[in-house]
Amino acid sequence: MAHQQQHEHPQLHYKKGEHGLVRHSPYTMLPVPDALEIVLREAVAARREPERVELARAAGLVLAGDARATMALPPFPASIMDGYAVVASDMPGTFPVVGEVKAGRVADFEVKPGTVARITTGAPVPAGADAVIKVEVTELLAERDAEGRQLVKFNVGTAPGRCIRPVGSDIQPDQTVVTASTMIGAAESGLLATVGVKEVLVHPAPRIAVLSTGDELVEADKEPGPGQIRDSNKSMLMAALHQYSSGRWEAIDVGIAHDDPADLRAKVTQGLNEADVLLTSGGVSMGELDLLQPLLEELGTVHFGRVLMKPGKPLTFATVPVPTPGGGTKTVLVFALPGNPVSSLVTFQLFALPALRSLAGHPQPNLRHATAKLSFDAPLDPERPEYHRVKLEWNDHDNCWVAYSTGNQISSRLLSMQSADALLCLPQAEGTLAAGTFVKALLIAHLN
Repeated sequence: MAHQQQHEHPQLHYKKGEHGLVRHSPYTMLPVPDALEIVLREAVAARREPERVELARAAGLVLAGDARATMALPPFPASIMDGYAVVASDMPGTFPVVGEVKAGRVADFEVKPGTVARITTGAPVPAGADAVIKVEVTELLAERDAEGRQLVKFNVGTAPGRCIRPVGSDIQPDQTVVTASTMIGAAESGLLATVGVKEVLVHPAPRIAVLSTGDELVEADKEPGPGQIRDSNKSMLMAALHQYSSGRWEAIDVGIAHDDPADLRAKVTQGLNEADVLLTSGGVSMGELDLLQPLLEELGTVHFGRVLMKPGKPLTFATVPVPTPGGGTKTVLVFALPGNPVSSLVTFQLFALPALRSLAGHPQPNLRHATAKLSFDAPLDPERPEYHRVKLEWNDHDNCWVAYSTGNQISSRLLSMQSADALLCLPQAEGTLAAGTFVKALLIAHLN
């Protein structure tokens, strides 16, 4: 493509320096908390309308409204143990067994005064009985009564209601059993199924388009030519989307856009049309071929184009209104991530991931954090706060997490992310934090 003249570049500003024109970004560098606040505000505003789905398809989604029981639990008086259903006022004494009730069956007989019935745990208590006595305090006799029925001796008395779960003792009809903003996991699915809920109102899973940019990139399964490299960022981001949503979020591979305005516009437009969120990597620094920020300025609103952090300073966040087939408009969140692999993944975790969790309805979308003790002397950056990749290990003696550096923290070294559990929040300052200092750690992995 033909290069534009320096003063024509829509993204860069120039000022006269000692040795000629000096390029600088038009975007104010925002602190991380301010940038994250903007992202979450826009994510809440961009949420899709809740939808009803079958309970069997709801695992991993977040409820958009309270789920209520359609029936009582238990729906019948139920025995809480194996034993005998009895008339409490008869006890103690010796009585004939008139029948047996097992879980899942309803008795076709009545327990009249002077009789008892065998019963198993969870079985409906037969009519006429008002208590259950556990089998351990009874004695099965060898003889039978005049009608040939088995006789059982009861050595203890009881009271009405003993060892019986009354109707609705666990859950009443129309009772809220799972509240809005709860993610449906194993326990929630089981509970909702138990009380007869067949459909639930949930926040839909977000759809995310992933696009890489740059002439130097080829797909990961292709052989690079001279001056080219494999596209690792797209593979990394697609895997991250699967990892952090347990496969619930839909990730769409939009491919690689060349350093050409028409190709970039076509790929970005495809991503905007197909998704709720567009993740791009590369094309947002201050090179002459970095075309993405000007395109986003044209299509929508760029909320910020630089963040005060290391790594990840060139992160750009925008929102773009996109017409929908039904005649409406949706707002697509665009995260233009830096091209360096570590910068791309760290900014995804700090900004895009909370936004996606918010779109999915999570009430607390930000990364969880812990406090960890440094096992090493951590050099500080006087210009930017740093998110240092570390491995956390629990120390029983000190009763705390201990942070171990993953090595060289250069933003192109993806190995620094491979075993990382957390991002240490190192302050912008001169000097060094000594080993033994306690530091906030943002968790990016599940800890054992």
